[in-house]
Amino acid sequence: MALIHWNPLQELNTIQRQLNHIFDEDMLSTTILDRTATKVPAAELQETDDAVYLKLEIPGVEGKDIDLQVTDKAVYISGERKSQTKTEEKGKIKSEFHYGKFQRVIPLPARIQNTNVKADYKDGILHLTLPKAEEEKNKVVKINLDSVG
Repeated sequence: MALIHWNPLQELNTIQRQLNHIFDEDMLSTTILDRTATKVPAAELQETDDAVYLKLEIPGVEGKDIDLQVTDKAVYISGERKSQTKTEEKGKIKSEFHYGKFQRVIPLPARIQNTNVKADYKDGILHLTLPKAEEEKNKVVKINLDSVG
């Protein structure tokens, strides 16, 4: 019986080469990259006693291309990343950037005063300050411990 030297890293290298080969060919336009769902902005939500703070990452989009609507229960955002790519007749461009329309609805953890929202958009980051409605700020819930056994 002969011993065979097995190198698991070599198998990983083979898989990596095969994946690179897929993307080296002109398959980007026909792969699942074009058929995936629209890319939505990443969000970060923070709640304090007085307000809800929402931070959205929207790089490569001008403020005029963003539609932002705020209700007392949710934030609706939509827009479009526009491609500025120019190609020559024989030149080829491969891109991992995502262009096109996006939209996202972010439910809020508390009712807010949507008439007093403050927004700041700089360097592709949208900061929203969403002050809580007065009834949410003063909301106190009484817990009856007599029935807890």
